[in-house]
Amino acid sequence: MANTNKEKPSLTTLPAYKKLQKHFAQVSQLHMRRLFSVDPQRVNKYSIEYNGLFLDYSKNRISHETIPLLCELAKEADLESWRERMFSGEKINNTEGRAVLHTALRNRTNTPIMVDGEDIMPMINSTIDKMDAFSEKVRKGSWKGYTGKKITNIVNVGIGGSDLGPKMVYEALTPYHHKRLSVNFISNVDGAHIDQSLEKLNPETTLFVISSKTFTTQETLTNAHVAREWFLQSAVDEAHISKHFVAVSTNREGVIKFGIDPENMFEFWDWVGGRYSLWSAIGLSVVLAVGMKKFKKMLSGAHSMDQHFREAPLEQNMPVILAMLGIWYNNFFEAESYGIFPYDHYLRSLTMYLEQADMESNGKSVDRDGRKVDYATGPIIWGMSGINGQHAFYQSIHQGTKMIPSDFIVSMLTHSTHQDQHNIMFANALAQTEALMRGRNFDETLADIKASDADLGDIEKRIHHMVFEGNHPTNTILIRKLTPRTLGMLLALYEHKIFVQGIVWNLNSFDQWGVELGKQLTKTILEDIDQPYEVRSHDGSTNTLINYYRDVIGVGTE
Repeated sequence: MANTNKEKPSLTTLPAYKKLQKHFAQVSQLHMRRLFSVDPQRVNKYSIEYNGLFLDYSKNRISHETIPLLCELAKEADLESWRERMFSGEKINNTEGRAVLHTALRNRTNTPIMVDGEDIMPMINSTIDKMDAFSEKVRKGSWKGYTGKKITNIVNVGIGGSDLGPKMVYEALTPYHHKRLSVNFISNVDGAHIDQSLEKLNPETTLFVISSKTFTTQETLTNAHVAREWFLQSAVDEAHISKHFVAVSTNREGVIKFGIDPENMFEFWDWVGGRYSLWSAIGLSVVLAVGMKKFKKMLSGAHSMDQHFREAPLEQNMPVILAMLGIWYNNFFEAESYGIFPYDHYLRSLTMYLEQADMESNGKSVDRDGRKVDYATGPIIWGMSGINGQHAFYQSIHQGTKMIPSDFIVSMLTHSTHQDQHNIMFANALAQTEALMRGRNFDETLADIKASDADLGDIEKRIHHMVFEGNHPTNTILIRKLTPRTLGMLLALYEHKIFVQGIVWNLNSFDQWGVELGKQLTKTILEDIDQPYEVRSHDGSTNTLINYYRDVIGVGTE
């Protein structure tokens, strides 16, 4: 694509970036323990509370100058203008010529939003109403299967954003699930996944939601046809498909060809990116599980965060603060990864969801204007549920050689009746952030060993292994209670964080060309597997692997 803005300065040439480089040289060796000793109440300066979320970012390697400088960088990157361009429906996805309007899906004020001269709110509301009407039939039991039985199992068949988002939300909202309905998610094209899922289901009481914008996605359609064949082994009559299969798609012709009644097709639009689509009809499986009222509360929570992001000053703006701290570590401390650790069992799939949202958005090495970047962009996002992680990889965060800035996400009020267990979990989360910040020096370690009545005979051999450097940055996000509303706020918070970072790095965060080449080569290799002759059209390694596979599965050669 032609470079239409060759004169736009690179990030590293912006005046604020140069100021930050000088500032980094002055503060990079500061220890947070020292910062807290000088200002014990620094949390009052470095925290934001908004509608049930509390962000404590005081355990970061920042002085009173850092946040103003980072916000100055955001302004020089023209963040505020780009933010308005996104919300107003401008086609900021420049490589695909599309608007980016997942925020419109949760626009609960119904303020008109224009795309190509048309207010899109009426069709969004129409789809919401259609989802509501359909889900109520299933939830109340008036939608029957082909033998007249009520639906008991929903199967969402999708991949990427059509799977990760709905699955994560379904798990997060477990306390709100319908008593009769359970939802399964099938994404992996490995046949073991769908076999394992289907063997537990009854075709008479199962409803499949096929989620594919184009209705051509290879993995999704492959699994959908396996499900179709499985269903017809019992139902026999293809006319029964309309009672057990619905689609979330834009491809009416493909949906009809599959056998799905087009009246049971739920639409979404090209200005909804896959990894931002859970707010759309892609969330149908969630609506079936928790009902439209709860789904709308999630939309309202996200809309509330949208308003905060759009209106709050940058220095008091949660998404902006999280984003710019990430840039501080990524571009100045050269941190290569970022940890996200939810201390809430219901949020166990959140990190996996955010891996896609972040890395597919900002894992780019070419900027919006087609230039190779000369600075680090999106970090590696990883993690898992909190206490399990403590017994797995926290050792490396505490005493390893890599800086790993991390977010700790904790619910304060639990849905469980086991308050003592919840107290243990909450205490563990805060203990980790304190330990990562403070560390433990030599004298403290020696005193702890002596106080424990341990054998002091080999203390010289052990003590250096027990010292913790500390000074590891963390953010703590406290959720008053995990509800549909606060979940919506949390997810929108991270979406906007990703957007801010993409703007500062001058990236198009809304395309994903990096996944296309592999898809194209997959088609070629699939064709090669069935050829009657030895494959020689790829590189030496790939040829060998294809032919080795062909030998193992018994494909003959001439």
